[in-house]
Amino acid sequence: MRAGAENLLRATTNNKVREQVLLELSFVNSDLQILKEELEGLNISVEVYQNTEETFSIPLVPLGLKETKEVDFTLPLKDFILEHYSEDSSEYEDEIADLMDLRQACRTPSRDEAGIEMLISYFLQLGYVENRFFPPTRHMGVLFTWYDSFTGVPVCQQNLLLEKASILFNIGALYTQIGTRCNRQTQAGLENAVDAFQRAAGVLSYLKETFTHTPSYDMSPAMLNVLVKMMLAQAQECVFEQIGLPGIRNEFFTLVKMTQEVAKVGEVYMLVNTAMNQEPVKENIPYSWSKLAQIKSDHYKALAHYFIATVLCDHELQSGDDEDQQEKALSQLYDYMPEGLMVLTVLKDKVQRKQLGKAHLRKAIVYHEEALRVCGLCKKLRNIDVLQEVLTAAHKRSLLKYAQQETEDDFLSLIQAPDILPKTEYKIETIAPQFSKVKVKDFFHRLGPLTVFSAKQRWTAPRTIHIHHEEGELGFGLKGGSPVQIYCLDPVYSAASMGLKEGDYIVSVGGVDCKWLGVNEVLEKLRNVGEQPIEIEVISCQDTASSMHNKSATYSVGMQKTYSLICLAMEEDKIDQTKKAPLKLPFLSWGTKNRQKAASTLCLPSAVAGSSQIKKKLSPFTLLNTESSLY
Repeated sequence: MRAGAENLLRATTNNKVREQVLLELSFVNSDLQILKEELEGLNISVEVYQNTEETFSIPLVPLGLKETKEVDFTLPLKDFILEHYSEDSSEYEDEIADLMDLRQACRTPSRDEAGIEMLISYFLQLGYVENRFFPPTRHMGVLFTWYDSFTGVPVCQQNLLLEKASILFNIGALYTQIGTRCNRQTQAGLENAVDAFQRAAGVLSYLKETFTHTPSYDMSPAMLNVLVKMMLAQAQECVFEQIGLPGIRNEFFTLVKMTQEVAKVGEVYMLVNTAMNQEPVKENIPYSWSKLAQIKSDHYKALAHYFIATVLCDHELQSGDDEDQQEKALSQLYDYMPEGLMVLTVLKDKVQRKQLGKAHLRKAIVYHEEALRVCGLCKKLRNIDVLQEVLTAAHKRSLLKYAQQETEDDFLSLIQAPDILPKTEYKIETIAPQFSKVKVKDFFHRLGPLTVFSAKQRWTAPRTIHIHHEEGELGFGLKGGSPVQIYCLDPVYSAASMGLKEGDYIVSVGGVDCKWLGVNEVLEKLRNVGEQPIEIEVISCQDTASSMHNKSATYSVGMQKTYSLICLAMEEDKIDQTKKAPLKLPFLSWGTKNRQKAASTLCLPSAVAGSSQIKKKLSPFTLLNTESSLY
């Protein structure tokens, strides 16, 4: 409706129509803003998932989980098993049920390590499912619907990559909720919080680098970049709290160190706030998050000026003090000194020392007042009691410190406090997701080794061959891993005349499945039959040159160029049979890309007609070392 009204506004030249359209648009926009604020209160409030114990700390920001609709894999997977693998699909009902149960459980994971492990297990299981059941040449008819974490707008696609990307987002979001629930009054709790936020940043960074062009605002590269910065800033904040937890001694070098540590926290939050106010993130980031980042930036900058003011006002240079060390420590705090002042002179001159200290106190008070002002402008933040208490207490402490200093020379002092250089001894970095630590077993293991029995390969239906021992010989050899292949077939023997072909895979011997058996095990079964004939089932790999989807269409409802219901349309091109049809990549698919153009994307190894098969077990971990793109 909004998009239609905007198009009409651009097209019409009738002033009366324009006035009516503008009026309607104002109502629509106001309703959307109210809805957005209500949704923000439900899913992205900074009060949600906070530690329930009494605390005197500024709240941290957790991410809300993406919601999804139920998905029924039963019919698509059973049809594919029957059609593609030529097996009785009813025998795989339990495996399909296990997959659906795991997905259902992932919709409401527990806020702990068990919940993280379950989400990672499902993500890895999707790697197997993608290889088994989602060929690159067509869609399976399974519609995945996920809702944007910030706006609630649904995104529907018949593509497993949306499912995988959304699960990754929820893994990162769950880490943030674990971090905010940690007890920040203990060293162990703060260590766990730092670790959780670093891991959240690592997962979100991996999502940004792996799945490109995601059709949802919350997983767009710009938004993920901001979220990574915010999680690292919260980790840095917890590091500062960890340093100060035992108490901050009123000692020269301790206060100098704390000054730079807290200045670092203020700096990273300033960068977060700047990133949040850039397009296109600005339109979708919660208002309360942006204001909280600004408040924290001002608050921690004020603390930095308060600490250095305490150094200057409370610690005069004594005869037994190390003058050179104090000069070196103080000079590292500033990029420049106010005109007419030198570090050593300030240390020795009581008047200059106090004037500079009071200048820092004045700047601290300005930052505190700005933090309180911004907090009062945001409805959600001003209702958080603990935030108001922390900001007010810090402001009063700076005012009290300033009042304790002599004030008669205030009108004569023109010194402006210089900015403080941030520095930290604790480098905060992202921790990449370690999927290999979670062991999962392919639900559809019975279909056979994934290197052979995948959705990209096609074979003939299983053929029954009656094998006879002729003079103690079978007339063929075996090679390869699992499953074994026919090798060196002798056309003189009866096996060849019965339809056995060079390169056939043996899938059963005497009615016993042998897809996972090696050469020695299969030979042992063949020898044990003695002179009696035995039935084996074999399949032959077919060379396929399937055409890909040629066209794609994006259908946006209400919000142009943003949230898309991807409608993938097949149109069969009439190609002259004498000409070779070029292979076209599908829209929204894993694809092999030029590494120079997409060095950070990921794909599965594709099976090209005529290529040699790699004889090793394929696991979903191979996904982590290749290239791809979620368009």
